[in-house]
Amino acid sequence: MSKDKKRKALIFPKNKEVLSIFGENIKLARKRRKYTQTQISERTGLSRVTIRKIERGDPTVSIGHYVMVLTVLNLVSDLANVARDDELGQKLRDIELLGGKG
Repeated sequence: MSKDKKRKALIFPKNKEVLSIFGENIKLARKRRKYTQTQISERTGLSRVTIRKIERGDPTVSIGHYVMVLTVLNLVSDLANVARDDELGQKLRDIELLGGKG
């Protein structure tokens, strides 16, 4: 692949829906704080277009940009909770510990 072409992430419809909800949650958090998109833009240094994309859950926006917005909203620590309670991983580990017996 040439350096000019960026690889695009393959996002399945179910995952697009999750990103859409994530963006909507960010938008609601902004509105609850009575911040405008312009204020978020000024505080992050991101364009208003990027802020709008984030609030739509656009998968083309860098996770770093999402982090910048979450930081302004004082919600960035919520990301540390992602995959924290890994039920599937714990079940797989327990099966292994039991010698593969169900």
